[in-house]
Amino acid sequence: MLKSYRGILLKVNLTTHEISTEPLNEDIAKNFLGGAGYACRYLYDQIDKDTDPLSPENILIIMTGPLMGTFAPNTGRWVVCSKSPYTGIWGESNCGSWFGAEIKKAGYDFLVINGKADKPVYLTITNDKVQFHDAKKLWGKGSFAVEEQLYQKHKGKTVSIGPAGENQVLFACINTGTHGHHGRAGHAGRGGAGAVMGSKNLKALVIKGTQEISYADSHAFNDAVKKARHTIRQNTFVPLRRKYGTPYWVRPVNEAGLLPTRNFTKGSFEEAASITGESMHESIVVKNTACFSCPIACGKLSTVKYANHHFTYDGPEYETIALLGSNCGNGDLNAIAYLNYLCDDYGLDTISTGNILAFASECSQKGLLNIDIDFSHPDKQARMIKKIAFREGIGDLLAEGVYRVSNKIEANEYALHCKGMEFPGYDPRGAFGMALAYATSDRGACHQRAWTVNAELKGALSPRLSIEGRASWVKDVQDERAAFFSLILCDFAPLDVTHSISLLNTATGFEYTPEGYLTTGERIWNLIRLYNIGEGSPTDSIPPRLHVPLPDNDQKVITADMFTTMLQEYYQERQWDSHGHPTHKKLAELGL
Repeated sequence: MLKSYRGILLKVNLTTHEISTEPLNEDIAKNFLGGAGYACRYLYDQIDKDTDPLSPENILIIMTGPLMGTFAPNTGRWVVCSKSPYTGIWGESNCGSWFGAEIKKAGYDFLVINGKADKPVYLTITNDKVQFHDAKKLWGKGSFAVEEQLYQKHKGKTVSIGPAGENQVLFACINTGTHGHHGRAGHAGRGGAGAVMGSKNLKALVIKGTQEISYADSHAFNDAVKKARHTIRQNTFVPLRRKYGTPYWVRPVNEAGLLPTRNFTKGSFEEAASITGESMHESIVVKNTACFSCPIACGKLSTVKYANHHFTYDGPEYETIALLGSNCGNGDLNAIAYLNYLCDDYGLDTISTGNILAFASECSQKGLLNIDIDFSHPDKQARMIKKIAFREGIGDLLAEGVYRVSNKIEANEYALHCKGMEFPGYDPRGAFGMALAYATSDRGACHQRAWTVNAELKGALSPRLSIEGRASWVKDVQDERAAFFSLILCDFAPLDVTHSISLLNTATGFEYTPEGYLTTGERIWNLIRLYNIGEGSPTDSIPPRLHVPLPDNDQKVITADMFTTMLQEYYQERQWDSHGHPTHKKLAELGL
C-alpha cells in the first residue's frame, strides 16, 4: 500500500443503506495523485451526459489527498466533486477547515455517496462504523444550529447543508466548522454541491477518527516539512495575509480599477475605504482562525452588529466583500457581514449570491424584473436571500442563477458568467489574463485555477493592459495548480514545485521529478477537459459586458478580437485543436 494514503474508499448507498469499501487504485493514485485529479478519473467512468445531477444516480465524492491529515503545513483542505447541477459539467469545490483531516484519521481516502434516502438522514463515520440517523428534526434548520447540535451530540467534525441545499437551490454550498469549536469554518461553495446533498436527503455528515498516518520516509518527510514551514515564515507577504486575511486585496484591487461594482458596471467603488481589510481589522475582527495544520491563520472571527442583529462568525472573505459588498453597492462592513452570515446559515455560495442580487438589481432598474431589490439596500437584499434559500416567490427564479435567469428574461448583456458560473471578485477589464482564466476554467468562471491579478498589477505580466504572454502563463499555472490541488495543499501557501515534490515523495514513496509533477497536472487538466466535452460543455467564451470599456479608462476593454487571439494562443500552447479539443497526439503523450 502507498504510504500516507489510507488505501480505502468508503462507499455509501443512501437508497439501500449499503456500506462498502473499495481499495485505492495505486495506478490512478500515481497518475492523478488525489483530490480533484483522482476524483475526476473515478467520476469519468461512473457518470455520463444522461445523468441528471440532482438524481440518485449522481455521485458525490468527498476527497482527500496524499498530504491531507499529515503535519505538513497548509494541508487542511479537502474537495467535493460531482456532476454540477449548476453548470451541468465538472463540479468541484475546494474547502478549508478541519473536516478533511478527520476523513484520513477515520481510515479513508475519500467518500463516495450515491442514491437517495427515503427520508432526511445524517451519517456518522468513525474508525470502524458508519451509521444512519434520522434528520427529520434537523431538516429546515440552518447550518449554525445543526452543526452546534451535532457537535454537542457526537463531538466530531461536521459538514452540513442549510435550507438552500434542501430546496436544491442550484448554487447551494456545503458548510463545515460554523459552530466555531474547531478553528476556521469552511464552505464548499461553487457549483451547487449543497443541492446535490439536498437531492439525496442528506443533511449532514459527522466524522471522527483516531488513526495515525504512516510515511515512506519519516525522517526525510520531517525535513521537508521543516523546509516548507521555514519558507512560509520567511515569506514577506505572509504577515500581511495573517493580519488582514483575504480582505487585504480590497484596497489594491479597487485602486487598480478592477473591483466589481454594481454588477460589474464599474471597476472602483466610492466607499471602498470602509470595506478594506484594514477597516475590517480595526472594526469587527476579534481574532484569527486557522485550518488544520496551517501556520498562517488567515481566517477572521468577527463580531458584528447590524440593526437588531448581533453575532460572531468566521468572515467575511475578500470574494464575499467584493460580491455582496461593492458589487451590490454596499459600503457598510456590518451589513455585508450580515448578508454573509445569512448565506452561511442558509447554505448559499456568496459569490453566486452576490452576482444574482446585483444582476437582479440592475434588471429591476432596467424594467426587466419587477421585484423589490436595489443596489445599496442591504435590507432588501437580505429579504431576497431568504426568498432564494426557501425558493419563495421570485426567489424560486433567482435560485436558478444568473445564466438561467438571463436566458429566461432575455438579459444576457447584464449576465457576468462563463459556462454558467458567475464571476469571482475581479473584473477582467482591469487584468486581461483573468478573461482567459475565467473562460477556460474547467468548472466555469474561477479565480483559483489561474490568478493573473497579482502578476499583472506588479509587472510580472507586462504591459499591464495587454494580452501578451497571457496564454502561456494561464496554461502553465493551470497545470501546476491542478497538481497542487490534488495533493491537497492550500493555494495561500507560498510553496513552489520543489517543496511540493519533496513533501509528496517523502510521504508516499513516489519518485516525482519537477517535469513529471507538472505533467501530472497537465494530465489532470486534460482529463477534466475530456469529461466536460463528453457532457457537452459550452464553449470557452466571455460575456458581452467585457467588450464595453470600464468608465475610468477606455483602454480597459477586451474586444472580441483580443479574446479570440488569446484563446487560440492558449489552444496552441495546450496542443489542442482550434475548437479546444485535446488532440490524439497530446492525449497519447499524457497516457490518456
